[in-house]
Amino acid sequence: MSKLILTHEVTGLGAPGDVIDVKNGYARNFLVPQGFAVMWSRGGEKQIEQIKAARAAHEHATIEEAKDLKARLEATTVTLKVKAGAGGRLFGSVKASNVADAVAAQGLGIVDKRKIEITSAIKATGDHEASIRLRDDLTATITLRVVAAK
Repeated sequence: MSKLILTHEVTGLGAPGDVIDVKNGYARNFLVPQGFAVMWSRGGEKQIEQIKAARAAHEHATIEEAKDLKARLEATTVTLKVKAGAGGRLFGSVKASNVADAVAAQGLGIVDKRKIEITSAIKATGDHEASIRLRDDLTATITLRVVAAK
C-alpha cells in the first residue's frame, strides 16, 4: 500500500489535502502521473496545510451563501444548446465545462467544473440530471435541458 497526499478532488477517494492509502499500482500508474496526488513524506505536513488553505479559498465563503446557491440551482432548469443530428443524437457529449458555462450564462453563479459530476454520459437531447458539490457537506442536484442548436 502507498501513502499519498491528494492534490485534487478524486471521486470516491477524497478531497485535496487528504492523506490516503491506495494500492501501489493505482498510485504509481494513475494518481501520481496524472497529478492527482503526491507521495507522502514527513515534510508533507506543511504541504497538506497549504493545500487545505487553497481548498478553503476556492470553496464558497459561507454555508449560507452555498445554501442560497443550491436553492437557486435546484429551482432552475439549466438549458444547454448543443449541435445535434437527426433523432436528437448529439455530436459528442455534454461535458462538465459545458454545464459550468451554461450555469454562468444563465446568471446562476460561478461553479467550478471540477465539482460537477454527470452520472451518465449525455449523448441525446432531453432532460438530464447532474450534481454539483458546493462544499464537502453540500451537494446540489440540477436539471439540465439539452436542446439542439439551430
